[in-house]
Amino acid sequence: MLNSQLANPLQDLAKGIRDREGVVADELLGLLRKIAARGPVLAELAADTAVGRTLETLLGIPINSSRQPDYKGIELKAFRQSKGNRKNLFAQVADWDRSKFKSSAEILEAFGYQRGEDLKLYCTVSTLAPNSQGLSLKVNSDERLLLEISKEASIGGFATWTLSKLHERLLEKHNETFWIAAESIREDGNEYLHYTKVQHTRKPIVSQFDLLVEQGIITMDHLIKRTLTGKTVEKGPLFKIKPNSVGLLFPPSRTHSLL
Repeated sequence: MLNSQLANPLQDLAKGIRDREGVVADELLGLLRKIAARGPVLAELAADTAVGRTLETLLGIPINSSRQPDYKGIELKAFRQSKGNRKNLFAQVADWDRSKFKSSAEILEAFGYQRGEDLKLYCTVSTLAPNSQGLSLKVNSDERLLLEISKEASIGGFATWTLSKLHERLLEKHNETFWIAAESIREDGNEYLHYTKVQHTRKPIVSQFDLLVEQGIITMDHLIKRTLTGKTVEKGPLFKIKPNSVGLLFPPSRTHSLL
């Protein structure tokens, strides 16, 4: 009797939260179906980011750099169905207090290359093998760390993330996510996007994150640049997952056609 008296309020609270979450998901799904019904729409700009930017504009979401989910607690991840690119999970700089290098600027100084007037480091880093800059990742399970390592012995490990922080960012960003596929159509030099399908995921399995990094399925991209003004900009590091591997990071999900 006591157990049932305690359980019922908790069950009612959990049900109320689930019901509210379901209302937002259904609302967003309805908006996306209205957008899909318009057919292909002109991309807002000529760039890889157009697929996400155009969708946000259609949904009336202002462009910002917030770390929070996009639509009432639901993260939106739009992608071109045909390109097969890796999907962005989240951005997270290293824990500089734990790292040998103390900033993205130091990483750029050590490994950057000149492109026109800019010094850049745009590269993908994984656990599988060093990239062309000699950089790779390593999971230290004993100390619960992710390390970025140079093959130059004089440098060695230079950037460190705690796995707990990466798990925190994953949960923060992807508590609930709509992965939205778009068909890309080229016509008269313009791109048109037709949003056609949604994969709806919830509650990532954080223990899977470490395994997928170790297997090279989750990788990290540096996007560091210094212009003539001397300002260093880091748009990442971006943690990304290989296409068709999203299901390995989440419990069974639902897929909805928008057409």
